[in-house]
Amino acid sequence: MPADPVDVVAVMVVWNGAHHLRDAVPAVRAAFEGVESWRLVVVDNDSADGSAELAREVAPEAVHVQTGRNAGYAAGLNAGFAAQPARVARLVLNPDVRLAPRSVVTMLTVLEEPGVGIAAPLQVDGEGRRLNSLRREPSVSRALGEAVLGGARSGRVSWLGEMVTDPAAYQRPRSVDWASGSVLLVAESCAQAVGAWDETYFLYSEETDFARRARTAGYTVAYVPQAAATHIGGEAHTSPMLYSLLTVNRLRYFSRHSGWFASTLFGLAVGLGELLRVRGDTHRAALRALSVPRARREALAWRP
Repeated sequence: MPADPVDVVAVMVVWNGAHHLRDAVPAVRAAFEGVESWRLVVVDNDSADGSAELAREVAPEAVHVQTGRNAGYAAGLNAGFAAQPARVARLVLNPDVRLAPRSVVTMLTVLEEPGVGIAAPLQVDGEGRRLNSLRREPSVSRALGEAVLGGARSGRVSWLGEMVTDPAAYQRPRSVDWASGSVLLVAESCAQAVGAWDETYFLYSEETDFARRARTAGYTVAYVPQAAATHIGGEAHTSPMLYSLLTVNRLRYFSRHSGWFASTLFGLAVGLGELLRVRGDTHRAALRALSVPRARREALAWRP
């Protein structure tokens, strides 16, 4: 049975993340300074490294949920928010993210603005360098621009890149199409209007899908540079299987919202980008997943 509602619920989905938890939990508490009614929910996706036990040790006050399987990010979020209702907002949080103190209060203030449904903080890496966490809706021209020019250069032009890379875009608040799902604060009204996270995306593109549905429901995604978060992750571009899954899910997402002709062009553009970089193991694996049906099925069925 769900616990009594609190104003803000933070759901942290963990899979073999014990090495992050001792630092993650104190950071969550600091991030919530100034919020009187909140609760952390730790969802364990059948970890084998003692994550569930460690989470109970370092966060005894949290709600702990065991999915019993490596259910994926979206399924973990759904399980966490089902276990602990919120009245005001829901915080989506990776265990490898460290929100700055009082950052939740800052984002809550932005959620009070008319029409804002999702708040996304500024993200930096472990060295304090800004991460390009803001995104534009995928399109054929953006996929082609990234294929030919690379994400860093194409992202400076709105119609040529999905990833926002212009440094000036990160210096002021603004509305964006979507942002990295590693840390997002979602207004409860928006969450109710959008519904559950799409569990058909085991990893990657679930935040693209959620933001699209939020925009369709009349909500905007607000970038909040006054709130900062350190994100230590980045395995997607070093693991051939993770990168293959990311790439295939990009195509799946686009195809679900576009006709066959545009989807074909999008797939060709993404494939061209992998072909031009095929010497790398991750790009070679992604190209195979795009072009070989069996490899695509293997990527979608893969579980670490």
